[in-house]
Amino acid sequence: MSATHEHEWEAAPGLPSTLPEGEHIVWQGSPNWQQLAIHAFHVRKIAIYFALMVGIQLTHLWGEGLEGRELVVPIVVSTSLAMLALALLTTCAWFAGKSSLYTFTNKRVVMRIGIVLTLTFNLPYRRIAGASAKVYSNGCQDIALALYPEDRIGWAHLWPHQKAWHVKHPQPTLRCVPQGEEVSQLLFSMWREHHQADKVLTGAIHVQPTNDSRSHAPEGVMA
Repeated sequence: MSATHEHEWEAAPGLPSTLPEGEHIVWQGSPNWQQLAIHAFHVRKIAIYFALMVGIQLTHLWGEGLEGRELVVPIVVSTSLAMLALALLTTCAWFAGKSSLYTFTNKRVVMRIGIVLTLTFNLPYRRIAGASAKVYSNGCQDIALALYPEDRIGWAHLWPHQKAWHVKHPQPTLRCVPQGEEVSQLLFSMWREHHQADKVLTGAIHVQPTNDSRSHAPEGVMA
């Protein structure tokens, strides 16, 4: 029995074609799907919203004087629909995490994304203008890659692997990457190798802590 991987058309996992001579894989990783569900699909926020709506409905029905079955049935229906919606979102997050693969070679970043329609983006380090990282409490990071204006990628093509609110100039983003600090520093070191001849660099990737992130002081900016 021969081993196969999920995307059998790929020359290697995460790569649409065989790497040319002199290029090799440095790192590969996928999003943490649980964190993706929370931060990209907003399952936690939506669950809180549904809970508030059910609470308001319960208060309204109670105020109308309903009791017994007349009170319980609408609440059960609303709760069931809310749980179904959350289950569907969580399933989408699971598929998004399991089908996505990020690859660093010594020459480029490769992003294989998509659940039904798989897309692969090749981002040479020389075409990456800068990067920023958002740190979460468990060590995962969102690593956003700023591209030069002429290399614009459609926002819808990237979702959910894009930096939020950057619609005009979308930034491809490695979402919820485990051991994010190590990965971001590895990315910076390779980016620097390709840019050090063009400009003087100071520091590392800019880090933007979130409300649930651990303390992490910015060390500079890739620019």
